[in-house]
Amino acid sequence: MIKLLLVEDQEIVRRGLKTLLEIKPDLEVMGEAGNGQQALELIESFYARSQPPDVVLMDIRMPVMDGVTATQRLCQQFPDIKILVLTTFDDTKYVTEALRSGAKGYLLKDTPSEELAEVIRSIHRGYTQFGPGILEKLIATTPVAGREQPNELPPGITDLTTREREVLRLIATGASNREIAQALFLSEGTVRNHISHILTRLNLRDRTQAAIVANSVLPWLEQVDV
Repeated sequence: MIKLLLVEDQEIVRRGLKTLLEIKPDLEVMGEAGNGQQALELIESFYARSQPPDVVLMDIRMPVMDGVTATQRLCQQFPDIKILVLTTFDDTKYVTEALRSGAKGYLLKDTPSEELAEVIRSIHRGYTQFGPGILEKLIATTPVAGREQPNELPPGITDLTTREREVLRLIATGASNREIAQALFLSEGTVRNHISHILTRLNLRDRTQAAIVANSVLPWLEQVDV
């Protein structure tokens, strides 16, 4: 059973989500909160009883404390928590802020219930998930300031090998592991190893954060001779 916490300021929306989700035999809504502050307090009490939720469905725009701030604080306090941002606002700014704060996925509220349930299950297993087109939009709109050389490179990035820089550059384009392997004439296992090393060196959680960082330093990465 996957235990869920719903964080949404509109009660009618919470009720609707709860009804849709609890139809699924493997999903259980263990709690509800109307804002980020209430969510923090609830989750602290759940952890104190050693009964934390498996996945938190987090709205963005809420009174008292918004979803981005709540996500940031929860991920700092409980690093193993899994948060799925669920909102009506298909806004790249919120996508970026939520992901940088530690969210594991981002979906719009009009996502069909079957798809929502599958994304929840996937996040519970440790994957990062996005609604259709969201990751592509995020990568496409990450500012590169006229493709100028960044003034300051992220810590650890200059320690990457040439091959790791090549892999990171391709991650920035949205390429899959298979596409990276084909482009660089590597096996997919070798690509996975390179990505693991990149995440460790840059102290990143996942591939999505790597794509954000890569786009911010794309001119530097493109200096790699391929």
